[in-house]
Amino acid sequence: MSSDRLSPSNQVMDPPVIRLAHCQVQVFCLQVPGACPSCGEDLRERRLQEAPVSLPSPFSNAHKTSCCLLVAPAHNNTTSEFDGTSDLHTGISNTEGVVYNYTSAGVVRELSGWERCVSVPLVRPDMFHLLNQWDQYLQNHSEGPSWDPAWHRFDEQHHNCLSFCLSFVNRVLAAEGREALSRETFTQIFILPRVQRVQKYLFLYKHLQTHQYYLVDRVEDTQEDTQEDTQEDTQEEI
Repeated sequence: MSSDRLSPSNQVMDPPVIRLAHCQVQVFCLQVPGACPSCGEDLRERRLQEAPVSLPSPFSNAHKTSCCLLVAPAHNNTTSEFDGTSDLHTGISNTEGVVYNYTSAGVVRELSGWERCVSVPLVRPDMFHLLNQWDQYLQNHSEGPSWDPAWHRFDEQHHNCLSFCLSFVNRVLAAEGREALSRETFTQIFILPRVQRVQKYLFLYKHLQTHQYYLVDRVEDTQEDTQEDTQEDTQEEI
């Protein structure tokens, strides 16, 4: 994890990935084709087995979220991608979309710069008691000596932005009378599934920019979708 926050976003929104079904394949594209790229049948004269749908983007605008764990490319990640090798930066949003994140300069609170990131909800909408205290918990945590450069120096490996987020989540869990999470468990549950989903989405998107279509057997695609949905259902929220 990097010591630098991400750069303010000035990217134009990408057109959505479209998925449609025909002749037992799933067709992924950026524009609905006139003919099926698998069998060549004219799609304009035949009713599709399923109407084309736009895939939801794995990215969120953190400043329009609340009580979320956030993951985004770090400032020194010049490719601004989640490729598994580039530095990432993490933060926590309050109920107003202000992002608290730990850097080499201490904790910073940002109203912009996190417009394209991975967002993981940490609180269920019905947890009113926690929602009412979230901002105070986060503010108190950010003012602790562990995040003051005068007391503790930022360390890329052992005392970084992820440490700040994990420590806060464990502080909330303790207040709720629940057991703390290890760094490994926290990463496996809250971060890796979402980052892997982004990596798959970006791979697909780059492929479509070059090759126009990506074809997947419908049975295989359905199985993968079910696995991803199950995985995400078990990962979110404190």
